Amino acid sequence: MENVVIVGTGPAGLTAAIYTARANLNPLVIEGFQPGGQLITTADIENYPGFPEGISGPELMDLCRRQAERFGARFKSGEVVSACLTCLPHRLTLGDGETIEAKTIIISTGASAQYLGLESEQKLIGRGVSGCATCDGAFYRDVPVAVVGGGDTALEEALFLTHFASKVTVIHRRDQFRASKIMADRLLAHPKIEVIWDSVIEEVLDIAKNEVTGIKLRNIKTGEISELAVSGLFVAIGHKPNTKVFTGQLDMDHAGYLITRNTCTNIDGVFAAGDVQDSIYRQAVTAAGSGCMAARETERFLEGMK
Repeated sequence: MENVVIVGTGPAGLTAAIYTARANLNPLVIEGFQPGGQLITTADIENYPGFPEGISGPELMDLCRRQAERFGARFKSGEVVSACLTCLPHRLTLGDGETIEAKTIIISTGASAQYLGLESEQKLIGRGVSGCATCDGAFYRDVPVAVVGGGDTALEEALFLTHFASKVTVIHRRDQFRASKIMADRLLAHPKIEVIWDSVIEEVLDIAKNEVTGIKLRNIKTGEISELAVSGLFVAIGHKPNTKVFTGQLDMDHAGYLITRNTCTNIDGVFAAGDVQDSIYRQAVTAAGSGCMAARETERFLEGMK
C-alpha cells in the first residue's frame, strides 16, 4: 500500500511530488493522459518566477519532474479510470486494470480549456491559438488578435489583451453577450475593441507560416464568409475540470470543480491541488503553490495516523 498517490503531472502534481518526496513519503505519481498538463502545449512561459529569459512549458515540466525524481518520487504511466475514495485504504484503478491502494491521494488532474474542435485550430495550439490570455497575452504586443466567446471570461480576456495588442476583435455567435452588463458596457466602450456578432469561426488560417495569420468567419444569419487578419486567437468558451472519475464521491461545484478547504476535500486523506479546484486563477505558479499546500496537508495527515 502506498503512503501517497499523486494523480496528475502538471505544476501542482509535480510540486506535490517534490514536497512529499523530500518528506520521505515515497510518493507514486500517476502521469495521466497528458503528462505535464496544459503547459506541454505552451511554447513560451515568461511569468514563472526564476526564469528571467522565459522557458518553454515542456522544459519547465521536465525540470520539475527531474527534481521530483531526484528526491525519490516514482512515476507510473496510466490514467485513472475509476476510484473508490470512500474505501479504506483508498483505491484507484488504471486503464490497464491495475488497482493501487493508498493511505492518501492528491488529485491534481487539472482542467482542460475547451476549444472549438477545428482541425486547423488544434494544429496551431501554442502557435497563435491559446486558451489563456493571462498566460500568453504579452507575446502579442502591437499586433491584432481575436477572442471567441461571449461570457464574462471572454470579455475579461479581451479587456486584458488591450494592454498588449494593437486591436482586439471579439467573435460571438449571438447578437448579445451572456456576460454581466457592466462587463459588456466596459468592453463595448473600449476604443481598441471591435465586436463581430452572429458569427462563428470556420477555419484558423496559417498561410505559409505555420502560425496564425487570420481566421475565416461565417455569419450564421446570412451565411456570408469573411476573413479577418489576426496574429493570435484566444478561445474563451470555458474550461472543463478533469473530475468525471470522482463524480458522486467528492464535493464539486456546478461546473465540476472540486470544493476544498485549503486543499482538503470532503473525504479524509484525499486532497486536491491546481486547476482541478481553482476556477479563478488557473496559473502555473498558483497551481504549484497549491501543490505545496496539498503535500504539507498530506504530511500532517499521515503523521496524525501514526
